[in-house]
Amino acid sequence: MERPDELRFKDPEPRIHPTAELKSCRLGRYAAIGERVVLREVTVGDFTYFERNVEAIYARIGKFCSIAANTRINALEHPIERITQHKVSYRPNEYFRWLGVDRAFKERRQARSVRIGHDVWIGHGAVVLPGVSIGNGAVIGANAVVTRDVDAYEIVAGSPARRLRPRFAPEIAARIEALAWWDWPVAKLADAIPDMQTLAIEEFLDRWSGADG
Repeated sequence: MERPDELRFKDPEPRIHPTAELKSCRLGRYAAIGERVVLREVTVGDFTYFERNVEAIYARIGKFCSIAANTRINALEHPIERITQHKVSYRPNEYFRWLGVDRAFKERRQARSVRIGHDVWIGHGAVVLPGVSIGNGAVIGANAVVTRDVDAYEIVAGSPARRLRPRFAPEIAARIEALAWWDWPVAKLADAIPDMQTLAIEEFLDRWSGADG
C-alpha cells in the first residue's frame, strides 16, 4: 500500500544547529548545517550537509554535497602586496573610529568566489582556496589544499591537491551528467533509492535514464 506524501517525506525545511552562524545565506530544501558551522554569503543546494566546524564564505554550493568537519571553503586572501597584510589595513573599523571597511578589497574577495557542483564530497579538514571551481561528483581528499579547479568526477588529494584518478569512466560520467538525478522531484528520488543501494552504476543508468518523473 502506497503511503501518502505527508507521511512519506520529512519536513524539507533546512536544519540549522543552534551554535551555527549564518549571514546572508540561502539554503535549499533538506540542507543541514552542523555544530559551530560559520557561513557568510553562501548559497547551499538541496540536501547538502555540513558537519561541525566548517567555515565557508563567498561560495555557491550545489545539491547533495557532503562536507566533512573542519573544512574551509574559500580561505580568503590577504593583501600581501601592501605594507601590511594584517586586517588593520582593510578592516580598520575594528580598531579605530571613523575609518571604514576597505570596500575595494572586500569586492576583490567577493569576485573570487568558490563554485562547487552537485554531489561533491569534501573530506575532513580540506581547504579550498579562492576562485576555485569544483565539478559535479568530484571527491576532495581529507586535508587536501585545493589550489586549482577540479574536474567533474575527479578524485584529488594532497597539498596542493593533485589528481588521483577519475571516479568513473568518461562515458559513465557523461551519462550521469545527462541523467542529472540531483534535479529529480523528491518522490522520484525516493523511488530510486533502493536501486541506488543495490544496482551497479551501469544497471542503474540503464533502468532510470528513460524513467518518467
